[in-house]
Amino acid sequence: MKKGEIYEGIIERVDFPNKGRIKVGEETVTVKNGIPGQKVRFMINKKRSGRAEGRLLEVLVKSPLETREPVCSVFPACGGCMYQTMPYEEQLKMKAEQVKKLIDGALEAGGQTSGYCFEGIKGSPREFAYRNKMEFSFGDACKGGELTLGLHKKGSTYDVLNACDCRLVHKDMTDILSCVLTYCREQGFSYYHKMQHIGYLRHLLLRRGNTTGEILVNFVTTSQEDPDLSGLRDRLLALPLEGRIVGILHIINDSLSDTVQSDETRILYGQDYFYEEILGLKFKITPFSFFQPNSYAAEVLYETAREYIGNTKDMTVFDLYSGTGTISQILAKVAKKVIGVEIVEEAVRAAAQNAALNGIENCEFIAGDVLKVIDEIREKPDFIVLDPPRDGIHPKALPKILRYGVERMVYISCKPTSLARDLETFLKMGYRVEKVCCIDQFCHTVHVECVVLMSKVKE
Repeated sequence: MKKGEIYEGIIERVDFPNKGRIKVGEETVTVKNGIPGQKVRFMINKKRSGRAEGRLLEVLVKSPLETREPVCSVFPACGGCMYQTMPYEEQLKMKAEQVKKLIDGALEAGGQTSGYCFEGIKGSPREFAYRNKMEFSFGDACKGGELTLGLHKKGSTYDVLNACDCRLVHKDMTDILSCVLTYCREQGFSYYHKMQHIGYLRHLLLRRGNTTGEILVNFVTTSQEDPDLSGLRDRLLALPLEGRIVGILHIINDSLSDTVQSDETRILYGQDYFYEEILGLKFKITPFSFFQPNSYAAEVLYETAREYIGNTKDMTVFDLYSGTGTISQILAKVAKKVIGVEIVEEAVRAAAQNAALNGIENCEFIAGDVLKVIDEIREKPDFIVLDPPRDGIHPKALPKILRYGVERMVYISCKPTSLARDLETFLKMGYRVEKVCCIDQFCHTVHVECVVLMSKVKE
């Protein structure tokens, strides 16, 4: 087997995240972007140390699991969805199996010999139109083609497909997207070329409260052009939406990186925030503050976490990587005090505002890196909640967290491979996994959320 050679095979299984496994003779090749049971044609693009990776060229025969028709016009080319032709129950079953395999491997590596309770997976209350946030990119679907606005093709850094009928978001969002795209085409605006650093249009960041219907439109450009955008504002406000636009922002971003950030924010209409509600609490959300992208499934996630955490009466709880303070406020009702630590200063400000909005007085939010801040906090925790970003907990922060020696901890993870890596360290340092539950916040995609309860092993 050599690089550049083309083979055919059947995807026997898909490991997290999105790693299809195909047997070719005695070797197993990893091919991404497939569904279990598909017969595919692929090209070997990496071969080293006994491991082979292939690039999917064509699906020759559909999987027996593909019993549904696509619900949007750009599937399967679009990188937003992966599994929408599979019944939702099959998606959930596959994700649960992927996570259990990772957890079992982590327990074996960490030396936990006795069992744990794997509670399977809880699905999202809504399978479609569930995302409350979406970052759409400007570009073209092929070099030199017509302006597009949407999501990248699978495996492509540059090609952007229109997302005018994306089913992951509410129709309000796709109506706004279509309006913005039409306007930009009429005006002849150029899009930003990442390699040459030339062009005007960058992103359209949309946020919509699932429970409130409030919408924040963020039009992200460079400063290389300075047109009058009042016409775009007026068109957006004239749209017949189910929800209501509460703010239209022009965000200027001249950063060389492809991340959405602000060098300057101009309010074209309304305000620079919107409100969302979860489990009876109200949250003020700004353009860049973190909030769970599926409000419906977030309630399932937080109810599960609250059940795992149990009674925190008279306890001091550390909520590390606290974001906008959702978990902190859910726990504050019964805890003595909750201290949240979050590196994003805007999220910390929002968390403090949200606590005040909900009349919660026993939460303290600290802006800073968990690695450094926990050295400066005088209080000692009775319970720790961990909800780190996708890459998991910094290796140097882990020993500091373990040094507190709390009896029980809950770890919430949006990337099971990072979770499995971190669990090995927890297990080797005297903890054991008691319970694990998956929550699907990201229907039709490769992602899944996990909640883990750990306890300290008695000497």
